[in-house]
Amino acid sequence: MTLAATTLDPCETVQHDRYEGATLTPDARLSDVQAADYDLLVVPGGTCNVDRIRVNEDAITLAQEFTHEGKPIAAPCHGAWLLVNAGLVAGKTAAPCRYIAADIENAGGHYVDEQLHVDDANGFKLITSRKPDDLDYFVGAIKDALK
Repeated sequence: MTLAATTLDPCETVQHDRYEGATLTPDARLSDVQAADYDLLVVPGGTCNVDRIRVNEDAITLAQEFTHEGKPIAAPCHGAWLLVNAGLVAGKTAAPCRYIAADIENAGGHYVDEQLHVDDANGFKLITSRKPDDLDYFVGAIKDALK
């Protein structure tokens, strides 16, 4: 597992978008990570993290590389925002948090309100879930995708 970020500076995390979390030091910069070296991409959930990386060209390119190689992407909560900006949602069904349902629909995808949704359309597997209460299902789907 590799934690990639825009810089190698320590990252302050938050829980539920408002409570202080752990400080983590990235293993690599997004610009140095290549899909060929990994089996699956996990996009962070929550609004704060994804709101910043969804406009980052390196993050967008990485997500696009994963789909071009047919590798799965797992995106809980707001994580699908990155996929919207990367142009990867059209024709896909996703179950992110309800707050980005219109973004999914406007990008040509289909929003569903489910604990977990796995979509294999368009040559890559997309694993989405709505909220922290759904994480057990989300993690289970990631494990299944890696078998």
